[in-house]
Amino acid sequence: MIKNNDLDKHEKFLREKVFYTNSKWSHFNLIFKDIKRFAQETKKNSTILSLERNSLYGGVSLFAPFFYKQNFVSVDCVSPKLKKRGAYNRVNVKTNLISMKKNYQFNYKKIKLPNSFADLIIVPNLMHHIDDVEVLLKQIKRILKKNGKVYIFEPLVRELHQVPEDYYRITPYGFKKLLKKNGFSNFKIKFDGGPFTAVGYCWDQAIQFLPRKLRLQKSKWLKKKFPEFISMDKKYKKNNVRKNTIFPMSFSIQSKLINK
Repeated sequence: MIKNNDLDKHEKFLREKVFYTNSKWSHFNLIFKDIKRFAQETKKNSTILSLERNSLYGGVSLFAPFFYKQNFVSVDCVSPKLKKRGAYNRVNVKTNLISMKKNYQFNYKKIKLPNSFADLIIVPNLMHHIDDVEVLLKQIKRILKKNGKVYIFEPLVRELHQVPEDYYRITPYGFKKLLKKNGFSNFKIKFDGGPFTAVGYCWDQAIQFLPRKLRLQKSKWLKKKFPEFISMDKKYKKNNVRKNTIFPMSFSIQSKLINK
């Protein structure tokens, strides 16, 4: 049985060793807030389906422990080509907290789960690695129960990574249009991060191109500087020059399936 202090340790582990929310990827704070909220609000006997990239983390779901009260199922949506590269976080993620009843590996275009299977489908940090987003959305509609919810988290500011399988940067408004087309409604959109943490993130990426000695030196500098970037994002939230312009690092969109 997972206890609250176990979850706290697991979250701390993910923040420090996987998502680095306190040092360079603060925009992942949003996903933790949302996932924890869903875990608290969703009924005990509900079925949660998570579409992830489990193979990159030793074949486990990073978010399974948060849903220990619900029926949790995870589907690995990593392509066969990417699986051959191996898990870049296999050692770090080997923890006794991560245990699941069911973990499937399917081609996302043909997820072998029944119709109207899940009450909630979460898609954390996956969509930009899907080469046909509309096909996956149709699968989500099929598997989700009527009045069920879908939750999507995506970064907006990212380098091209895991190439060539990095396909899209769709805005929340683009997802809203695609979801509406598939019978979804009741949209809730959230943002995290801002232009100053975006600068910090770009610094982190640029530092990786430097020779080792200089890279270590600049990494120490950035680690000390990054909290200032986070503070500036919180202080300066409005673009004073260009109207209707925002610069978030990430977003989440939640919606309900009305027309099944």
